[in-house]
Amino acid sequence: MESDNVGTSNVAPSIKGGIPGMRGVEHIGLTVPNLEEATEFFVDVLGCEVVYSLYPPRRTDNYLDIHPETDRKIRTLSCRNGAHFELFEYTAPDQNKHMPKSSDYGGHHVTFYVDDMDAAIAHLKIKGVYLFGEKRNGYGAEAGKDSTFVHFKTPWGLVLELISFPNGRAYEQEKPAMWQPAPLTS
Repeated sequence: MESDNVGTSNVAPSIKGGIPGMRGVEHIGLTVPNLEEATEFFVDVLGCEVVYSLYPPRRTDNYLDIHPETDRKIRTLSCRNGAHFELFEYTAPDQNKHMPKSSDYGGHHVTFYVDDMDAAIAHLKIKGVYLFGEKRNGYGAEAGKDSTFVHFKTPWGLVLELISFPNGRAYEQEKPAMWQPAPLTS
């Protein structure tokens, strides 16, 4: 029987059948209705920093399944440790302008880790951000001493979440932590 590794010496080994050489999530792209409003929220409320903006030309090759008459603006933001964000503002003749509910196909949320949940919630309230109730305790595999979370919404309807688990979570009794926050530098 021949070896499966014949002729693949330059290819990184895959892990459990995944993409060879994948190191993690590099960025998250979010389509927003108004790039300036979204940037203001990400900077003034969340504390992210604008890194750069792009104004690419139209694509006529159906790239990403977008209409050939689509215009787009892109802004990239860094939000401390972790993946950065690309905010997209599209103008397209066939554009669906309805934000999906979390239960809809394409529904989603993005979660930010915080060290002090109470201070983070107080900050959101001062900024007038809509919260889906008060903080909740983690449960099941996400339970743990001081493990808490809260969901909130941007002015355009994107659901976001804050999470904190300073003492780990229940699943870590059997498996390694999936993610740990890097030390806060400033």
